Amino acid sequence: MLIMNEKIKAAEVRLTGLDGESLGIVPTEEALQMAKQLKVDLVCESLMSSPPPCKLIVRGGAKQQASQQKRAEKVKDQPAKVKELRLSVDIEQHDYDTKQRQAVKLLESGNAVQLVIRIQGKEGARAKELLEQLLADLKPYGTKQTGIQLSGKQAAVQVNPN
Repeated sequence: MLIMNEKIKAAEVRLTGLDGESLGIVPTEEALQMAKQLKVDLVCESLMSSPPPCKLIVRGGAKQQASQQKRAEKVKDQPAKVKELRLSVDIEQHDYDTKQRQAVKLLESGNAVQLVIRIQGKEGARAKELLEQLLADLKPYGTKQTGIQLSGKQAAVQVNPN
């Protein structure tokens, strides 16, 4: 909740100018007049100290800044999603590079990546080798959560972002 302009009840405030320069301790009435002259808002940053620190901010800038901060916190609170990338054992080098770029992009955006290779017959060793190579290439961007899991029809490993 923002405390702005006339809602500030303190007798005097520690004022900071538009460019971040300190204007010292000023009576609240004088700070409000200064804000009106400059056509800006007087925003109280904290009520915990005496006198409370206040700042001159461009009109509407404080509300916009608060909503951006709230949005950033909401994004940070969401759990990382696990995105799945499927490969095949007989992958060409160009396709391998494309999958690697996709994995890097997902890891940099904060998502975990599940790498899955469908296997048939005796392709398990080659699938494990391919996943180990991919893990080595993705080392700067993420760390594996578990070891490579070989089950009947697929080999999989999950990589979490750094």
